[in-house]
Formats: sequence, C-alpha cells, structure tokens
Amino acid sequence: MSNQKIVHSTLWQIASQCVMAFLSIITVKFVALGLSKELAGNYNSAYGFLQLFGILADFGLYAVSVREMSAAKDKEKILSTIILLRSVTIFLALGSALLFAWILPVWQGTPLPLSITIAALVPFFTLLAGMMRTVFQITYTMHYVFVAEVVQRIITVALIGLLVILGMRGSTDLHHLHLVLFFGGIGAFVLFVISLFYANRLLPIQFSFDAALLKEIFKKAAPYGLAFLCIALYRQFDTTLIALLRDDYELQNAYYGFAIRITDMAYLIPTFLLNSTLPMLTRSHIHSPERRNILERTLLLILTFGIIICLFSLLWPRPFMQLLTTEQYLSTATRTGADTALALLSLPMLLNGLILFCFYALLTIHHWRPLVTRLAAIAFLTILLNSVLIPRFGFIGAGITSIIIHVLLTLILLPVTLSAIQFSIPWKKLLPLIPFTVLLGGALLLTQPLLTSNLHTVIGLGSMGLWTGILVHTLKIQRLTRYYFKTFPYRPEKF
Repeated sequence: MSNQKIVHSTLWQIASQCVMAFLSIITVKFVALGLSKELAGNYNSAYGFLQLFGILADFGLYAVSVREMSAAKDKEKILSTIILLRSVTIFLALGSALLFAWILPVWQGTPLPLSITIAALVPFFTLLAGMMRTVFQITYTMHYVFVAEVVQRIITVALIGLLVILGMRGSTDLHHLHLVLFFGGIGAFVLFVISLFYANRLLPIQFSFDAALLKEIFKKAAPYGLAFLCIALYRQFDTTLIALLRDDYELQNAYYGFAIRITDMAYLIPTFLLNSTLPMLTRSHIHSPERRNILERTLLLILTFGIIICLFSLLWPRPFMQLLTTEQYLSTATRTGADTALALLSLPMLLNGLILFCFYALLTIHHWRPLVTRLAAIAFLTILLNSVLIPRFGFIGAGITSIIIHVLLTLILLPVTLSAIQFSIPWKKLLPLIPFTVLLGGALLLTQPLLTSNLHTVIGLGSMGLWTGILVHTLKIQRLTRYYFKTFPYRPEKF
C-alpha cells in the first residue's frame, strides 16, 4: 500500500467530514426555521436518547474490526462474523431503546415515543453501513465513504429544505416533526445501500457462521463496547437526563440540543483522524520509530484542531448560533440560550481529542482494563452530577458537568496512556501552539463586536479562516500535515 494512497484516503475523509459538517449546519438551520422550539426540543431529545443505544449497538465493533481486519489473512471471514455480531447488537440495542421509550411513565402523552421510533431508522441503517466502512478504511478507499455520506446528507437536507420552502415555519404540527425525522431515515437507508454496493466490490460479503471466531471477536470487542458505553454516558446522556428530569425538557433541549449538534461535529475530527491511523498503529511495533512518529504527529494535529474549535466556540458563540439557528434560540436578559450552551462546551471539545487519543492508543495494544475502569468511574460521576445539577440549573448544569468530567478524565487517563504505550509528549514541538492560541484568540476577541448580522458572521468566518491559515504557515504548524504521512510504514496488502 503506497503512502500516496494513504494520503488520498485520508484527504477523502477530510473532504467528507467538511461537506458533512456544512450540510449538517444547513440541516440545523432548516430544523430551527421549520419547527417550533418545542418540536425542535423533541427532535433533539429523540436523537440524543438514541445516541446511547447506538453506542451499545456498535459495541466497540468498528474500532476492533479495523484492528482485526488490518492484521487478518482471511478478511472475508472476519467481516462476515462482525456483520453477524453487529446485526445481533443492533437488534438488541435499538429494540431496548424503543421498549424504554414506550414504557417510561414520564414520557407517556409526549411526542417522544413515536419520535424516537421514527428516528431509530437513522442509527439502524447507519450502524449497518458502518461495517462496510471498515472495508473502505483498511483498503484506503475512503472516496466511497465520501460518495455515500454526501449523497445521504444531500437527500436529507433537500427533503427537509423542501418542507421549509413550501412554507413550514415554526410549525407546531407533530406531522411535520415526524416527516423531518423520517427524512433522516431515508438518507440513512441510501447511505447503507451505496456502502453495501461498493464494499461488496472490494471484499465480497459472505454470510457464514463460525462459533469460535464469533466468541473470540465478542471477547475482544466487549471491553471496548463497555468503554464506548461509558463515553456515551459521560458525553451524550445529558440530553436524555434533561428529558427525564425536567418538565420543560422541550425548551431546554431546544437550546442545548443544537449546541450539542455542533459539538458532535467537532468530535468527528479527532475520530476520523485516529481511525485513519489505527491500521498503521496496529501493524507497527510498539518500540518502532514509525509508531512514535505517528503518535506524535497525531497528537499535535488533534491539539491544533481542538484549539481552533475551542476558541471559535468560546469567543464567537452568539454569532455562530445566530447563523445556525434563529434569534429565538439566543440568550436574553431573562434566559440562557444556545450560545451560552456552546460556550460552555468549548473546553470539552478541546479535551475530547486528548481523551480519544488515549482511547485509541490503548486500543492498539489491547490495554483495556485501566481504560474501562476509569471510564466507568467517570460515567457514574457524570450521572451523579447531572442528576443533582440538571433539575436545578437545566442545561447549564449539564454543561458544567461536562467541563468537570472532561478535565478529570484527561488528568487521570493521559498519564496511564503515556506509560502504557511508552510515549512522551513532545513539549518542544508544542511551543508554536502557544503563540498560535494567543494570536487567534486575540483576533476572535477583537472582531466579535463587529459580527452584528449573519452576513458579517460569514465574512468574519472567511477572514478568520484566512488568518488561521496565515498563523499555521507562519508558525510552521503546517509541517504537521506536510510530513504526517511520510512516517507511515509501507506494508503491502492483498485482497
């Protein structure tokens, strides 16, 4: 496998995430325009609830499948077993989600049970497509993922946008909420069909049953399934707790939910970067210089992206949320809005990259016990803090909890990871990030008062994007990307 192919594959991932982020922003805008705050709150609550069960359905299988298939000789057999196991976990997890949604007394008589049922189409087809993504990941043909994901999101955005164009504005009609959710399901189905078609051409998908192999993969995935569950509990369970603990959950999740959508998009950047490096880390020796170089440059890139996202969210929260939603979602003298939520979540966006770095680094050496035990303790603390703070402070309590948890988890997980993988932080190479942070933050702070309209915000984003590029070039941070792939080991693959 040539380095050039690795570069192209990762660039396709970057392109896919950029386009997906742009289309997600348009989706958020259409939902904010088309639905009332109450229905938008139900929209965010439904997807927030399903995220936890989506993590359960994934069961750590994607990360483990990339590792196992990268090293396996009989990749078709591994893929077949993983697809079978994934089908079982999807059925159990999403079935449990629908059961809970319909029997929970607190949600009886609300729009949530039916909304969750319709919205479940999205994780169902997305998780099935995720197994096909494994094939693209290990063969470095991520342009197929670009095609599938972009077509999926275009279809969803176009259908929701059509409703808005036809006159849906601030609708209180539940039928409109259900249509918006169903359109997401249509897009996810298209994603699955396209992914299946291309994956089958690269690695013929066969259906076979090997009890021994199934048990082996289950045992390897189980610790990471638990770890992913803990991540979901500390990172994504707050919207569900708001829906369970607050009578005004619709408004609370209307404000908080849109900020969470932005946060989720920010979380994708370190995730796809680490997914890209996972096959190489799996095949490289723990003491090899290639492995150290990959870890070093990956960490530096994650920190660079994290700083950028953190600063924009912290210093430009109101212009951002005004651009992405409408005036009715912004803070006023009498209420806190989506802009306050986004500012609260800015630090977790930065620290999440470090936490994921630790997660994937430990995954490559199957060092799961310290990972799971610490994540479990943090998940318990998250639920405890949210149970105390959400009833009193609403989504502000959830945001405060997120900050506390991300700080604690970084402090307890990073030292364990560095010791386990025998890696030290390259402090000298981090020095350029200090003036980068100061200069970018200063520019954002100075220009924030000028962003008095959506047009000004768009112009500001373009200007700050240019300024960020100048800083990256001047401080020579661009060398992180220029030489990033030159450290990847050459290992030919046969399929």
